[in-house]
Amino acid sequence: MLLLGCIKEVHDYELVISLPSGLSGFVPITQISDAYSKLLSQQVAQGELPEGLNSLSDMYSPGTLVRCIVTSVEKSDDGRRSIKLSIDPKKVNKGLSASALATGMLLSGSVSSVEDHGYLIDIGVSGTHAFLPHEKAKSYIKALKRGPDLKIGQNLTCVIVEVKNEGRVVRLSIDRSEVAASLATEKQNWALSNLLPGLVVKARVQKVTPLGMKLTFLCYFTGIVDFMHMDPEKSMNYSPDQVVKACVLSVHPGSKAVRLTLRPAFLHPGGCPNQLSSDRLGAVVEESTVKAFYKQFGALFELDDGTLAFARLKHLSKNRKSFKPGAFKAGCKHKCRIIDYSLMDEMCVVSLKNEVIEARFLQYQDIHTGDVVQGKVLSLKPIGMHVKVADGIKGLVPSIHLADMILKQPEKKYNIGDEVKCRVLECNPAGKKLILTLKKSLIQSDLPVLTNYEDAKPGLITHGFVVCAREFGCIVKFYNDVKGLVPKNELSTEPISCPDKVFFEGQVVKVMVLKCEPQQERLLLSFRLSSKSGPEDKREYTSKEKQEMKYQIGEIVDVKVLKKKDNGLEVSILEDEDDMVAWIPTQHLSDFVATSKLLWHCLQEGDVLPRVMCLSDKGEHIILSRKSAVISAVQEEQVVRSFSEIQPGMLLTGYVRNVMPFGVFVEFPFGVTGLAPKVSMSDKFVTDTKDHFVVGQTVIAKVMSIDEEKQRVLLNLKVSECSSGDSAAESFALLNQYFKELKEIRDLLKRGESSVAQGLCELVPGKELQLVVQDVREDGSALFSGSCVLGLTVTATRYHVGEKNVVPGKKMKALVLHVDAPTSEVYVSLREELLKQKP
Repeated sequence: MLLLGCIKEVHDYELVISLPSGLSGFVPITQISDAYSKLLSQQVAQGELPEGLNSLSDMYSPGTLVRCIVTSVEKSDDGRRSIKLSIDPKKVNKGLSASALATGMLLSGSVSSVEDHGYLIDIGVSGTHAFLPHEKAKSYIKALKRGPDLKIGQNLTCVIVEVKNEGRVVRLSIDRSEVAASLATEKQNWALSNLLPGLVVKARVQKVTPLGMKLTFLCYFTGIVDFMHMDPEKSMNYSPDQVVKACVLSVHPGSKAVRLTLRPAFLHPGGCPNQLSSDRLGAVVEESTVKAFYKQFGALFELDDGTLAFARLKHLSKNRKSFKPGAFKAGCKHKCRIIDYSLMDEMCVVSLKNEVIEARFLQYQDIHTGDVVQGKVLSLKPIGMHVKVADGIKGLVPSIHLADMILKQPEKKYNIGDEVKCRVLECNPAGKKLILTLKKSLIQSDLPVLTNYEDAKPGLITHGFVVCAREFGCIVKFYNDVKGLVPKNELSTEPISCPDKVFFEGQVVKVMVLKCEPQQERLLLSFRLSSKSGPEDKREYTSKEKQEMKYQIGEIVDVKVLKKKDNGLEVSILEDEDDMVAWIPTQHLSDFVATSKLLWHCLQEGDVLPRVMCLSDKGEHIILSRKSAVISAVQEEQVVRSFSEIQPGMLLTGYVRNVMPFGVFVEFPFGVTGLAPKVSMSDKFVTDTKDHFVVGQTVIAKVMSIDEEKQRVLLNLKVSECSSGDSAAESFALLNQYFKELKEIRDLLKRGESSVAQGLCELVPGKELQLVVQDVREDGSALFSGSCVLGLTVTATRYHVGEKNVVPGKKMKALVLHVDAPTSEVYVSLREELLKQKP
């Protein structure tokens, strides 16, 4: 089918064409002309730009009329029909032969080469040599303002000014005045087999109907003008036998149906239709007036500015059932939204659907970088996932952005049609390019969105993602392709010799801007979010001035508590003639984080702690540890005293020294430190490292690899990898130590005079109590009171209330599950299956 179209958009690899009746089609870059395709093939073969090859945007601009032929109609991923077109003269003019060519004919051609005196034009007619002299192109080139010459592949509307040798040689003109004055006549011997869209003819009105009219032209041709293509100024004044000027819009080869337009913009070849101002697209019109209703097509409206608009049937109501024809009588008013503009119909396309009127996004211009959007999965491909954000708006989630971690098999996580929440990384409305991310860390981030270099002020903290990790550091990308460098010395407070082993492509990171040069698009970043350097806090000790090392690492001593401070205990080593003062950090009071806090809470000045191990003695102060697992590892020689002793596969007991977004630093007795990267931290998926480990936590780590040259150790903290083999025995030993320390805490509490403390000591997990229901909360949990729990808060969660009927004042049996000494809270259960197990 041959159609007259108007270029709507120009992209790198295709032209978007506006067609009659509000349709759109696409011309791929390979369907321009033979000469242009040949240059493209050279580029692919040679890998460089051949001379004479220009981009589509250098040759074409929106608003230009072109003749095209439908090559295929395909169904796209989102269920829409996609019309593929060609403007190649060999296909558009295939009905013409050399013998049919005549002076005054108007047809399409394409520049195939630039010669000394003019241009060779491909008009698609076999055996015909078409030439365009320079003087016949001057006015066109000057008006186009695209350089001094026409370009190979440029599509032209040409008039034949001379025919020689029975059509084997023709001379053409693209002079604007000659083209505009062109009129198809009977003398040019047009036939239905070669009739071309774009021809302007004189026609006679044969019949007028509400939906349009029937015309005759060129003696024996018949054509139809539909209601959208009558001249708006004269639409009600046409009568039979009236002679009008018309332009051929389309020719259907099968049905031989010819459609024409009477709109003024098309009645002078070489002209261009009126365009809509960009700010009107997407506008909501509160009151649009119905001009006419066509029950098979839709309704014609007059908008608030007097222009006409058309709404297809499916856009007049939510669905067919809710459609009421009576609401569309002439003069009725409706609220609508402009959803498109048809260049070929010179008319707005509107919708009355509430979902469209209230839609957040209607076109790519409505979407801004950093927006959080809902989408639907359209397809999964190796490059990533295609997501439908709205009708006509599609985005790409690159494969590294499908999750916080790189997914090897994304099809197991996502299905076609799934609803997904995304964040816009980049939006280019001109190129209809929308890049999205599904990384939760970026979607949920409350930090500022960095979309340009000008906003990157020093001190700004924001989220980005790693795109490259090398010896020199990491390159981190943000939104709108803004990127910066984190140099090696800014990767961590701890030295990292091989960033590529610690960081991975796509990893979400929190960074601070150190320096930015917007003009050069240079950005310097840091993973160290605090500007402070050196120790986190320097504790003051009453120890003597720096002295020689007196205690060896691993040596066991007894100590007495001198002073309690916020982050630990200041102690004196007993039986030391110099009254040596040392320090036990709170996290080193126990292998268990919760127990460490409890012990600190219960211990008082003057208390004696036996069997404490020297962890380091740097002369200025001694640091001690009471961690049973660490002490056992040292005593059983399951330790390394220097880097040279470390071997891959070793299991070592240590404690967390630092938790970073990219991993955990673990320190071992004698000062050796290693790093467990995020991917090796846990058998579970790690989103935030701080959810899995805390500073001071005792851990067993497996040595993965060592780098002797850079003195670097990589560790694995996965429980599945860090068992020595007898996991049951290890677990029971840990439990035994835990209960032993709980008993010690109870003994410390017993000595207090507080009745609450005494009460807490009596309560042990598994003990049965007689309690009275005090209150029942809205969430189903219950509060209790009783003589044995005076001053304590006793709670049973909804699950542990079970099926029991609990009402305030009722006496009930309960079993102690857990006692939280610092908060004086006791958790109990009323469940029968637990109470029955009591001997």
